Amino acid sequence: MSSERYHQHFTVSWDQLHRDVRQLCHQLIERDFKGIIAITRGGLIPAALVARELNIRLIDTVCIKSYDHMDQSRLDVMKGVDHDGDGWLLVDDLVDTGKTARAVREMLPKAHFVTIYAKPQGRPLVDQYLTEVAQHCWIQFPWDMGVAYVEPLADQFKR
Repeated sequence: MSSERYHQHFTVSWDQLHRDVRQLCHQLIERDFKGIIAITRGGLIPAALVARELNIRLIDTVCIKSYDHMDQSRLDVMKGVDHDGDGWLLVDDLVDTGKTARAVREMLPKAHFVTIYAKPQGRPLVDQYLTEVAQHCWIQFPWDMGVAYVEPLADQFKR
């Protein structure tokens, strides 16, 4: 899979991400979890926000790499966990093609798997998600963006 498959971009601000995580947590508030397992790297920040909202203090990680910027490559599992996920909340930012989700589901078949955003190919692999995004859309997360100075229009026209 390469970056050529993306025809749209969806930019998520820090504020939007926080609102989306809180909304997802409203759907989870009645459940009792032993802890959270974040899928790194994308799931780290959503997992921290979920932990805060649900008052969960035990957090672990599953460390998997499947992207090099916008290009999906081979799956590299760098760290797993030593249980089947029973009673745990598994958190990621996005389920895309399902490549990572399938691997994590095999590792943690009993975990409750949630993502903030879901694309159609990966959507069946998660138990809950908040927002569906088109398969050909690249989501630009706030941790991948920087703030830059933008010259005022009036100054641009003076040149």
